[in-house]
Amino acid sequence: MTTLSIFDAHNPEAAPTVTDDSEEIGQLLQSKGIRFERWPTQDLPAEAAPEQILEAYSGEISKLKAESGFQTADVVSLNPDNPQKEAFRKKFLDEHTHSEDEVRFFVRGRGIFYLHLGDQVFAVQCQKNDLISVPEGTRHWFDMGPEPEFTCIRLFTNPEGWVADFTGEDIAGRLPPFEELEGAAL
Repeated sequence: MTTLSIFDAHNPEAAPTVTDDSEEIGQLLQSKGIRFERWPTQDLPAEAAPEQILEAYSGEISKLKAESGFQTADVVSLNPDNPQKEAFRKKFLDEHTHSEDEVRFFVRGRGIFYLHLGDQVFAVQCQKNDLISVPEGTRHWFDMGPEPEFTCIRLFTNPEGWVADFTGEDIAGRLPPFEELEGAAL
């Protein structure tokens, strides 16, 4: 289930505001300059190759490329049996920014984007069919959980992809991780 938990950045121990209403999530994120959409489901086999995935979503990808100037799209996938899963998780757990938008469409699985927006942190638990676009310069981090299982389409304006610029802030370690927020009770 897609959820949005909003934390007070100065008091992350306080109970967050939580919603699972996709329309409300979209409106709240849009008010902060974050694009959030639900794309229609495509009938793909579980073992679909990246080329099949990109072809199945070619209409949506072309639309985003035309709207936002993206030059390339690829597919990234991670499963619980990956021997480097802990290293991959750790790599994205520190707050950082990028010099271009970070766009992810979840073809399968789930993960949580934490967006540090002023005095609040928006924790968006994304799942299959969710598209999120984090604008360049937005302080954020991503938690895929201890047993990551997802496939995402990524779009880039720079064909070499994005590079993380870490903020050095410790806020990511003060908020509940994936395993505590997953399926947050409403």
